[in-house]
Amino acid sequence: MKILIDNGHGENTPGKRSPDGLFREYKYVREIAEEIERELLARGYDAERIVRETVDVPLSERSRRINEICGRLGTANVILVSIHCNAAGNGEEWKTARGWAAYTSKGNTKADKLADFLYEAAENNFPGKSIRKDFQDGDPDWEENFHMLAKTKCPAVLTENFFMDNQKDVSYLLSLEGRTSIVRAHIEGIINYIKSVGK
Repeated sequence: MKILIDNGHGENTPGKRSPDGLFREYKYVREIAEEIERELLARGYDAERIVRETVDVPLSERSRRINEICGRLGTANVILVSIHCNAAGNGEEWKTARGWAAYTSKGNTKADKLADFLYEAAENNFPGKSIRKDFQDGDPDWEENFHMLAKTKCPAVLTENFFMDNQKDVSYLLSLEGRTSIVRAHIEGIINYIKSVGK
C-alpha cells in the first residue's frame, strides 16, 4: 500500500496563522508530515510526501501528482492523508472553537473506513480533548467536496488538527505532547487501516 501524505498551504498563503503570529499552519503541518513519513518509512511502510515545496502548490497540481501515482500503482493500492489545522475565523482574533476532526468526500466511500481508523486513533491519543464528529450519515467523519477529497482517485481523508485561532489549542499544538500525539494518531490510524485491508 502506497501512503501519500499531503500538507496544507504554503509560506505564501495569506492568513493561516494564529492571531499572535507565533503559529504558522504551513510550517507546522509540513513538520508533522515529515515526521509521519519518516516514522512510517522506518517501520517498513511505503510512505511519500507529495508536496516538498515550501510555497503553496496549487490543488490541481497536488491532485495531478496523486492521480499519476494512482495510475501507476492502481487506485486500490494508494491512500491519501492531507494534514491541516482548523480555524474559526480569518486569523485576526482568537476564537472559541476547538478540537480535532477528519473529513471525507460526500457519500459512502472507501475513505470512510480510513477515517474510522483515524478517529479511533484520535480518541486514543487525545484524551480529554475535543473530537469533533458528524454522525448524520452514520459515521464520525465530516463530509465536504474539498478538492483533495473529491478530485483524487484513491481513498482520501483530510485531518483538521485542532484550531490555530484558539489559544488553548495552539498551546497544545506547540507542545511536545501535542506534536507527538498528532504524529502518533496519524501513524496508528494509517497502519491499523492497512492491516484491516490486508495490504
